[in-house]
Amino acid sequence: MTRGAPVPDTVTLHVPFRIVKRGGRKEMQLPEGATQSRRTDNTLVKALARAFRWKRMLQSGEFATIAELAEREGIAPSYMTRVLRLTLLAPDIVEAILDGKQGQ
Repeated sequence: MTRGAPVPDTVTLHVPFRIVKRGGRKEMQLPEGATQSRRTDNTLVKALARAFRWKRMLQSGEFATIAELAEREGIAPSYMTRVLRLTLLAPDIVEAILDGKQGQ
């Protein structure tokens, strides 16, 4: 714009993106090649931490069975066994989850 030219009332800005649903939440997905900030899934990280803690407690002999540990933690044994399966993930997958790169 040059001096003396009228200023427009509205400015239109076009930003290419799509809205996708992930885990019941809506997220903005940027086009290919655009850099996207990493977003750590805190719920998944917390589940991983619990799984490895419970595994360590079972392996140390502090608790003899999953049922005994589940009772102490105040959760259902079936839930505990599902979460404990996270300890079987490959190390690179665990690292990706902790870095916020899961699902990419």
